[in-house]
Amino acid sequence: MNNLYSSLCSEQVAGVDEVGRGALFGPVVAAAIILPASAIASLAAAGVTDSKKLSPVKRQQLAHQIRQVSYCSLGLASVYEIDRINILQASLLAMRRAVAQLRPVPQLCLVDGNQRVPGLVIAQQTIIKGDQKELAIAAASIVAKVWRDALIVRLDNRYPGYDLASNKGYGSAKHLAGITHLGICRQHRKSFRSCQVKPISSKTYK
Repeated sequence: MNNLYSSLCSEQVAGVDEVGRGALFGPVVAAAIILPASAIASLAAAGVTDSKKLSPVKRQQLAHQIRQVSYCSLGLASVYEIDRINILQASLLAMRRAVAQLRPVPQLCLVDGNQRVPGLVIAQQTIIKGDQKELAIAAASIVAKVWRDALIVRLDNRYPGYDLASNKGYGSAKHLAGITHLGICRQHRKSFRSCQVKPISSKTYK
């Protein structure tokens, strides 16, 4: 992975990423992470990379390791906010919230993607496919993914019928079939087209 911030020490730079943008259910979650210099080599050797390239078990292992050695914070935007301001703006809001809670305060944020985070008072640099290029962004993608997946699994107990524990809120065939039969619940994103389906069952969730 590249090092685009050689003029700063690692403790002054945060990696920021979000997960859940394409899901139909649940919040979008972001993580902001500062990696101490002493942790970089071990995390790289352990296989930290884009969370989508890792198995669930490997993500769990790496998330635990990352959180033990890094400075980490999480931020989210709710389903209500997603529907009100759109998913892109909600994703950026979650990122801003994650950075706002991070201590120590970084001097630079490396943001995955090509969209700058509005209202961020800290210097920022967007990096397309940053979770494949910068270790701190990759670490943020893993921590955010593991945290959000665990949340969706818990919500599966409250909202059965959508196969959430398996699909993590994304539009799998079983999830879409659940929406068709049951309708949507309060954690579904009403602004997403796949959620705008009239149910064929009288059973609905509140």
